[in-house]
Amino acid sequence: MIEQTEFALAPRRRGIHLVTGDILRQLPVLPRKGLLNLLVKHTSAALALNENADPDVRHDLTEIFNRLVPENAPYYLHTLEGDDDMPAHAKSVMVGASLTIPITDGRLNLGTWQGIYLCEFRDYGGSRKIVATVIGE
Repeated sequence: MIEQTEFALAPRRRGIHLVTGDILRQLPVLPRKGLLNLLVKHTSAALALNENADPDVRHDLTEIFNRLVPENAPYYLHTLEGDDDMPAHAKSVMVGASLTIPITDGRLNLGTWQGIYLCEFRDYGGSRKIVATVIGE
């Protein structure tokens, strides 16, 4: 069995946003066992798994990314779409556009402290489209 759905996440400001619940609400009934693949259909955002308990982790990750890939670097050529655009593309490449998560007993088989994050790297990225593909039996 393969099922696929596409949905949009509400617009969010720049940062690392816990979206596990938002994604779960959009999924079909999950199979007993299988895989969930998630793809964010944008080049300036990413999906990640990380700690879902302490919000300081989200803040710290945002600060780390902003220091690793600063805005207004003099060597950027792609600058017409705003100061945050080229850094957003670079950060997206670093984190990645997709996740694959095992499904066990009809639930996502995540670690105790793991959550799914939308990494929004633009100040005004708008709504982000997600494709969810469920493969299972």
